[in-house]
Amino acid sequence: MTSVLQRAPCSLDTHGAQYLGCKPETVTIRKGHRKDGGHAAFVADTILDRDVKIPQRDSAVLRADIFRPKDAPGKLPVLMAWSPYGKTGQGFLTLHLVPGRVGVPQSRLSGYESFEAPDPAEWTARGYAVANVDIRGFFDSTGDIRWFGTSDGKDGYDAVEYIAELAWCSGKVALVGNSWLAATQRPPHLACITPLEGFCDFYRETLCRGGVPYTPFLGLFGKSCSSRNRKEDVMGMLDRYPLMNEYWEDKRAQIEKIEVPAYVLSSYSSGLHTIGSFRGFEEIPHQHKWLRVHPTFEWHDLYKSEVNDELQQFFDRYTKGYQNCWEQTPRVRVSTLAFNKADSSYTGAANHFSLTLSRSQNHIMNSVTGQYLGHALRYFYLSGDRSLNERPSSDEMTFSYQSDSLAMQADADGEGLRFEYTFKQRSYLIGYSKAILYMSCLEHHDMDVFVQLRKLDSKGKMLQNTNIPLTDISLKLSEAKIAKPIVPGEIVRLEIGLWPTGIVFEAGERLVLKIAGHHMCLAEFAPCRGGGGFQDRK
Repeated sequence: MTSVLQRAPCSLDTHGAQYLGCKPETVTIRKGHRKDGGHAAFVADTILDRDVKIPQRDSAVLRADIFRPKDAPGKLPVLMAWSPYGKTGQGFLTLHLVPGRVGVPQSRLSGYESFEAPDPAEWTARGYAVANVDIRGFFDSTGDIRWFGTSDGKDGYDAVEYIAELAWCSGKVALVGNSWLAATQRPPHLACITPLEGFCDFYRETLCRGGVPYTPFLGLFGKSCSSRNRKEDVMGMLDRYPLMNEYWEDKRAQIEKIEVPAYVLSSYSSGLHTIGSFRGFEEIPHQHKWLRVHPTFEWHDLYKSEVNDELQQFFDRYTKGYQNCWEQTPRVRVSTLAFNKADSSYTGAANHFSLTLSRSQNHIMNSVTGQYLGHALRYFYLSGDRSLNERPSSDEMTFSYQSDSLAMQADADGEGLRFEYTFKQRSYLIGYSKAILYMSCLEHHDMDVFVQLRKLDSKGKMLQNTNIPLTDISLKLSEAKIAKPIVPGEIVRLEIGLWPTGIVFEAGERLVLKIAGHHMCLAEFAPCRGGGGFQDRK
């Protein structure tokens, strides 16, 4: 059995923790109440049970703040937000860390919401209770901090079951947020889940994509873990166990065990969550699942009124039993990014596609026009003039680049290769892509290879959408299926799977394939950018 390293977390008194103290009490928040003048008001009289104890099977105790409408006519279903970020306005991570608050003005939210969680001021008015739970080890929840494994899922199971038995609860609990783990444990009172973007394999999708360690985000977040106890030292574990083993395998959610209906949200703009959202949807073993791929960022999408209207339909169906024809919702809805056009906006004349899935083929329909689109798998080949051609060349060619330049993660790439394809008519790139490359390194027995797809406008300008360049994936050669050192100078065939994307190209616009030895993505948080990235080391 793998021994787990631990280390000291940040104190609750650390600057930025915004610790509010442990104050078990029940208070009434009146309709119209504002946390301060800059926040949204509560729409309904609301009861707040603060710092509720949630006992765990091993005698640990989690703490939760639970909001519920005061004058509800009957028992209530609960939306449970399971989070390490700090409940009800506590914690280091807030929208203020992101430029422009991702388009979510402070006046849109009450300030009582947890990070990446529903706003209780809105959802109590919609007839739901909201439970913000601090997971094990964080703030006043007892025990040591454990990262994402089976034990975290078991804690979630215990929390669901305890909340479901509260006197005012209907016995129906929905999970809302970024975690799949509790659902894999199948708590009996779990009615449905809404994974609003979240990874399902911590090692493969976030920490070591393609076998290449990527630690800036975990370093940033690790520095903000506020606890009275100890925390699992994931960075130390990565140093000690860099390859997949039972420790890392335990941090892969067993999605195939999920039995309840699921509303899965995804986008193309998260370097942490995109692939986990798509994989999670694909691996859920039943058909009571829906995927919506939006063109913005997850935190922006979460607080849009029309999005919450639709989420309420889903919750009404599966926590209240309303026969509201939810099942007629298309199983998969995909939006595309135009980058330099207004139709990249979800609220404008966006390109939305409903995918009707069958065993034999996928039918893609434009949800606005009702037009079905032809679709096909396309192949492009590298050419000597640095273009992408639809037919392979008979000539053998060699290209080289400096593979050890710094990863700035600020859309300021160093050395690398790029190949371009110019579209002759409007075209859509939707779904997964793959790069097959034949590569060698003259000086080393291993190499890290990063591949990225970008879009150029008709004048050759590199475009961005929202806050990222598009799909970026990597492969460490020693982590590929060959799993052995290469001989310097030996040519090796690489298959590099790219994360899914949706891009619309007009005639004259170009698709760019970039190849480098470093991360080329634009990191979500500014502290993660720069040559070394943010580290959480002893």
